[in-house]
Amino acid sequence: MVHDEYLATIENQCRALRTAAAQAGPETPVPTCPKWTVQRLVGHLAKVQSWVRSAIADPSGENVTRGQAPEEWTELLGWWDEQAAGMLAELADPATPAWLPWTRYPRTAGSWARRQAHEAAIHRLDAEHALAGADGPSAVPSLVFEPEFAADGIDELIAWMLPTRAKWDQFAVSGSLLVHAADAGRMWRVVLRPEQPASIEPVTSAFEADATVAGTADAVYRRVWGRPSHASVTGDVRLLEPLAAP
Repeated sequence: MVHDEYLATIENQCRALRTAAAQAGPETPVPTCPKWTVQRLVGHLAKVQSWVRSAIADPSGENVTRGQAPEEWTELLGWWDEQAAGMLAELADPATPAWLPWTRYPRTAGSWARRQAHEAAIHRLDAEHALAGADGPSAVPSLVFEPEFAADGIDELIAWMLPTRAKWDQFAVSGSLLVHAADAGRMWRVVLRPEQPASIEPVTSAFEADATVAGTADAVYRRVWGRPSHASVTGDVRLLEPLAAP
């Protein structure tokens, strides 16, 4: 995907999220984010976007902070509108220097655009589940992520975020995991060893694995990001624990 596509996705997903959130109302529970309400979901995304703006304003990372979200619902929506519009404007040039907390990412606005496209998409899905009042994988049938975008989100988590996660010593599992987004024609091989960072490799053909996550790119995207999904999971499910999205 190219930079302008990420920016368009951020704008479109935020718009759809806002519509769903407004219809659901601030006190509605978010079944895909236990203990969250719609207000907390909106506040979270708004604060993250304020954080991105701070990271662009201070590429050194020394004084990067998150803004304080208003407590009143109408004011929160207005503040979120301000953060989203400001972030999009500041992400316009992908080469703009920016601080990021993940070491694999180039420290540029282009990296933030990719990250925020998927942040907005996954939380838009959360808002739609809140509006539907259900957490089943078929609860929001009108929302299907395009294969290219969904596969990009799988790749971002597995190949970019996963290797830089902290506390690998928490995981004692070992084995290989195949992640297969069939309609996007993409596969990833994840090799896990006890208390060591995962080894991640793109692959072009299926291989014998100790566990497999497979399905459409949309289904696998939802599964690796911990959302309700029709993806097929077979084999040693303990190998999925280190893939848990942050």
